[in-house]
Amino acid sequence: MSAPQLNHRLVLETRVLAPDGAGGFSESWQALGTLWAQIRPRAGRDANGTAGVLSVAGFKIVVRGAPQGHSGRPVAGQRFRHGARFFRILAVTEREPDGTYLICTAEEEIAA
Repeated sequence: MSAPQLNHRLVLETRVLAPDGAGGFSESWQALGTLWAQIRPRAGRDANGTAGVLSVAGFKIVVRGAPQGHSGRPVAGQRFRHGARFFRILAVTEREPDGTYLICTAEEEIAA
């Protein structure tokens, strides 16, 4: 397998919940670091969101490998930010047995 072209600079972010003082929580995102990645589109679909119809596009994002538990290793529930675009990470797996690269299955939602 040839090495992927890691030519997109992505910010890995994790969701942070903070008490809102009214018994609930407010959500924000905290940057964990920057990763270089290869982004490949997959199939898309329409979905119903709270504000109307959404266009949901799938992506395969390849990044350099990192050991389990390392803060630079993406996990499901986190997201990548690329400028004004956000890719929600659904799953992460090793691309090959030695774990040199990781494949992140992700989705981007856009209001239609």
